[in-house]
Amino acid sequence: MTITIGSITHPEGRHVIEPTSHEEIDEAIATLADNKQRWLNLSIEDRIFHLEQTMANALAVSERWVEAACEDKGIDFDASVAGEEWSSGPYLLIRNARLLRDSLRAIADGRKPEVPAVTTRPDGQVVAKVFPTDLYDQAVLNGFVGEVWMQPGVTPGNLASTQAVAYDSLPEAAVGLVLGAGNISSIAPMDALTMLFTKKHVVLLKLNPVNEYLGPFIAEALASLIEEGFVRIIYGGVEAGHYACVQDGVDTIHITGADKTYYSILFGDGEEGEARRVRDEPLLTKPVSAELGNVTPVIVVPGPWTTADIEYQAKNLAGMLTHNAGFNCIATRVLLTHGHWKHREALLSAIGDTLTATPTRPAYYPGAEERLARFVEAHPEARRYGNGVAADWTFITDLDENEEDLCFSVEPFAGIFAEAPLDAPRSVPEYIEQAVEFCNSNLWGSLAATLIVHPESLKDPSIAAAVEDAIASLRYGTVTVNAWSGIGYLLVSTTWGAYPGHTRSDIGSGTGVVHNTYMFDQAQKSVVRAPFKSYPKPLWFAENKQTHNVTRYLTQFEADPQPWKLLPVFGAALAG
Repeated sequence: MTITIGSITHPEGRHVIEPTSHEEIDEAIATLADNKQRWLNLSIEDRIFHLEQTMANALAVSERWVEAACEDKGIDFDASVAGEEWSSGPYLLIRNARLLRDSLRAIADGRKPEVPAVTTRPDGQVVAKVFPTDLYDQAVLNGFVGEVWMQPGVTPGNLASTQAVAYDSLPEAAVGLVLGAGNISSIAPMDALTMLFTKKHVVLLKLNPVNEYLGPFIAEALASLIEEGFVRIIYGGVEAGHYACVQDGVDTIHITGADKTYYSILFGDGEEGEARRVRDEPLLTKPVSAELGNVTPVIVVPGPWTTADIEYQAKNLAGMLTHNAGFNCIATRVLLTHGHWKHREALLSAIGDTLTATPTRPAYYPGAEERLARFVEAHPEARRYGNGVAADWTFITDLDENEEDLCFSVEPFAGIFAEAPLDAPRSVPEYIEQAVEFCNSNLWGSLAATLIVHPESLKDPSIAAAVEDAIASLRYGTVTVNAWSGIGYLLVSTTWGAYPGHTRSDIGSGTGVVHNTYMFDQAQKSVVRAPFKSYPKPLWFAENKQTHNVTRYLTQFEADPQPWKLLPVFGAALAG
């Protein structure tokens, strides 16, 4: 295809597990089809059993899971950076299963999942507070608040009717195909949980070649579901995925990956595929939901920052890039600053200092070298921090907001991000409005966006109002304030997916949501608010020396929350 925006097609990863043959895929689909009605009719109690088995099994396999991920990505299992593999792997799968279990317990009692609080915005939009879900959440992430904002038409009176709709009346039994991503190890099994427990579909789960080595561990975690014929795991690359998609026994599909993969599945490849996309004439007409990446913006609101504030936020912003070596769909990609802000240069310098102090890593994701070269060729002035290899942290500053730029339209999927100073009026509210319009109109994607704003700034009513307007106006599926947008993925009780409105021929960041453990059917976006400075040190800060211990203890805690299990969590967090 000749599409010039969105993601860059990634080379296929190396295979460490033999691709599943067509005959084996057919057999897996047939098994699922035989069991889809039984799964649809399964009692709530039996569903809870499978979630509790998943929690126990995932905990049992967690250390081996993390060891394998560290070995593949070339990081030390005993180093702080290994915490990324705990928190983005078994920890999240266990938390997802636990929160779904809690929602099913409410349904078993004849209720809908109980939302902590419901409010209404001045324009009538309904907001469900979904984090903290309990006192444990409040203790672990003190000061963080997560909300799900509903689509127009939802009222406080009918909100409950938009929850857990698959449990109100039996939907059609279906086989759902989940095409998993290769970067974050919890994505594929968590997408499967959404398909299984929110939609009530049995699941054919295909792992990406980049992280298919984790398949045996994921199979252990989902063992009870596999034994009952409700889940099957298959392996292979593009060819296996395409084959599974077109089989008559597969009823619906969810993909986390690249927009190019989505278009290939629906419309085919080459000039003919592009022509079909333009005409909106898909070869595949099954329902397809997707999460497809983003050129993720961070809007820095000018304020009376101290030197300590600048240093803290430099670590915050750099950590949003360096997590997982930059191979995240919500890594910081475009930093928007006020061109006349007196602290702008100091912030950029502090970010550079932070990147200099952050060790580079092997570029484990295929094609990173080529993607980096493409961006550096377009911007030879790029600042590079590292050893001149593909894993260098790369920072491009002073982009012209009025020019078309690769950094605005293409997701690099590597350790690369850019900064664009807006030539805004000196009024901070006007700058915020301009930055929001720039994000909505000039940057590709609608998955997630972040605002950074000092609490002193919010004491100005005009700035506070402008920030609230920005949160409402940003057309992104997740909007965070003062925290990395990855926290929206981490909470699990929030929704995760693109802002509604993309079409299959112009899919952007995708369609539909996952996670969403309160099972909302009419969600518009999620909003997460955090303190300007969090204490203890956030886990995405590269300088945190205890991330691996904090996340290991959190994994154990999530499997069976008990007050005493938080003691080692807090001890490690305070030492970080």
